[in-house]
This record gives sequence, C-alpha cells and structure tokens, in this order.
Amino acid sequence: MPAAEEISRTEILLVDDDIQLAQAMADLLSRHGYAVALVHHGRAAMNYVTRNRVALVISDIFMPEADGLELLGLLRRCVPSPPLVAMSGSSCYRVNGMLKAAKMLGAVRTLAKPFDTAQLIELVRELIGPPAGVTAPADPRDSAGL
Repeated sequence: MPAAEEISRTEILLVDDDIQLAQAMADLLSRHGYAVALVHHGRAAMNYVTRNRVALVISDIFMPEADGLELLGLLRRCVPSPPLVAMSGSSCYRVNGMLKAAKMLGAVRTLAKPFDTAQLIELVRELIGPPAGVTAPADPRDSAGL
C-alpha cells in the first residue's frame, strides 16, 4: 500500500468558485478516468497543494480568498511544482490580460471560458498523459462545451 502522501500520477486539482461549472468539469474528468480533487477558492487550493502532490492544477483566475495568480505564485515554490492551467470567462480586455499575465507568470496553458469539453480532455492528456490503467482513450467529444 502506498504512503499517504503518494497519489496517482493523474490526480488533478480543480479550482473554481463557480460550483456548477467546477462540478461539471470534475464529472467530465472523472468519466475519462482521472482522479479529481475539487475546491472552490484559492485559499483552499493553496492548503491542498501544500499537503498533497498533484499532477496538474486547473484554476480559475478570479476567485475569493486568493486568486489564481496568487495560487500560481505558491505553486512556483512547490517542489516538484505541478503545472497550472489558468482559466477565466468573458471576452473582456481585463480577463484576456489576466490570462496573459498568468502565462507570463508560469501557467503552462490558458483556457477562455466557455470552452469545448474535447479541448479540456485533450489538454489534460497532453500535459499529464492518459489516466492510470486506461489503454484506449475515450472520445473527448462525449458532452457539450463548458
């Protein structure tokens, strides 16, 4: 039996204060075989990553109790540092600017909401590979956009 701090290499921390969207994303990732931890604000995400190892963090930028950029700063100090995908909604200049800032601060990718579910699954597979024990990839187009 692995030690308590050991996890599957495919565990994903999903961080979003939009509870319905976060749950839909977690359900989608779970259906594709990924282990998902779900939190709804930046401070909870910071607490989680200091106590657990994760393969990938997918985080909203604008959240209460610490935003996605603060989380990104903490992740950069973690060893090993999990990659972060920054996401945010709307097409306004402020959101696009924040996604660009996240990329400059070390986010490996950005996602503008709404996005297609296939885009999310393909991105996760590219960054951390298929989930453990999955031999044939499931069709990422199995549901509507998020």
